[in-house]
Amino acid sequence: MSSQRVRKVVIPVAGYGTRFLPYTKSIPKEMLPIIDKPVIHHIAEEAAEAGITQIILVTGMNKRAIEDYFDYNLELESLLRKDGKDAQMQLSREASDLASFVYVRQKEQLGNGHAILQAKDLIGEDEPFVVMWGDEMYMGKPTKLQQMIDVYEKYQKPVFLTMQCEKDEDYSRYGYVGLGEQHEEGLWDVTSLVEKPGKAAAPSNQAALGCYILTGDIFKVLETQEPGNGGEIVLAEALSRYAADHPMLAKQVTNLKYFDCGNKLEYMKATIEYALLRGDIGHDFREYLKGLSQNL
Repeated sequence: MSSQRVRKVVIPVAGYGTRFLPYTKSIPKEMLPIIDKPVIHHIAEEAAEAGITQIILVTGMNKRAIEDYFDYNLELESLLRKDGKDAQMQLSREASDLASFVYVRQKEQLGNGHAILQAKDLIGEDEPFVVMWGDEMYMGKPTKLQQMIDVYEKYQKPVFLTMQCEKDEDYSRYGYVGLGEQHEEGLWDVTSLVEKPGKAAAPSNQAALGCYILTGDIFKVLETQEPGNGGEIVLAEALSRYAADHPMLAKQVTNLKYFDCGNKLEYMKATIEYALLRGDIGHDFREYLKGLSQNL
């Protein structure tokens, strides 16, 4: 197993985002704003904070807004500089300077495993890399990715994030992990990964959510993965095959709040919680919510 440090992340952003129609008819769901930064900016920010230097975005039709967002807007910068708005000019470059951005096109929507496969030529055969989804956010420190990288660098084995999810509906939303030997608190060997098993068939109460550290040999499995339900190549199914022949770890992350920003209610919760943390508007917004709650 390679001892290389984790420096690349692959983020699929080619999905249609149908749960947010009509907004996503022309604007990618990853560009939904959390106050003044889109969801994808927060995800890229977390990656950069954890030492990631290259962010590989797997895009599709009508995703140009994401590429433009992480590029310099020289015309806007010129206008801001002319007007003496240096602080705003720096803000306009903030996202662009987080890392090196690379874009790969997923020409057909054939599943999240297929999306990851599009990044094959950008990842070495045994190079470690991160997979994160473009619509999931986690609040708390240390970040989910930092917790995951710490585990990978200690054990030098592929690892993916889990959280304890025991609501009946959760078992039809997430993949669940079969757990083997426990190495330390909240860290186990993986024996299987079952996508949306239902409560009765779930191998544990540990749901696999949106963060994986994998190595380049996963691509050999993805290339031979048969399409599953809906004709899609599902990453979870490929990882379950991989775990049968390779060591993998499941890390239960702690001290985090999880927001599935592809879900309308979860997106609104994330927006409110991040607003309350803001130094510029947090206090006033909190007072507004207090007054609002008295009238409900």
